[in-house]
Amino acid sequence: MIRNTRQRTAVNAVFDELEGFHSAQEVHARMRAAGDSIGLSTVYRAVQALVDDGELDSIRTDAGEAIYRRCSTRHHHHLVCRVCGRTEEVEGPTVERWADRVAGEHGFVDVTHTLEIFGTCAACHRAAAAAEAPSADRPG
Repeated sequence: MIRNTRQRTAVNAVFDELEGFHSAQEVHARMRAAGDSIGLSTVYRAVQALVDDGELDSIRTDAGEAIYRRCSTRHHHHLVCRVCGRTEEVEGPTVERWADRVAGEHGFVDVTHTLEIFGTCAACHRAAAAAEAPSADRPG
């Protein structure tokens, strides 16, 4: 049975207000700024319980940090912008077929997998290109 503590309910409420992926530290900082005296380890436990129950999705960044967000319940993968954190849920039927085939070739059953694709979204790419473009006001 899932124990719905005050802390877990509060952490869950923060994720209701957030878009994209966020670290437990970010959630903790938001809660502290709002006057909640919750401890960081309590936030970590609550976040992990929400992941375990399928209420949050978790991925690891390029730096190895776990970040979390509320996601759909269907199987999906993530396309994540390294700059702004914008995240798109994507389906990957080719990946699904490949994983099933490889698992079967090696005698594995009851297989699960995760796939995260990191890149730069179009808006961040345009902003970076504009920042690098020579200005008409600057000598070139």
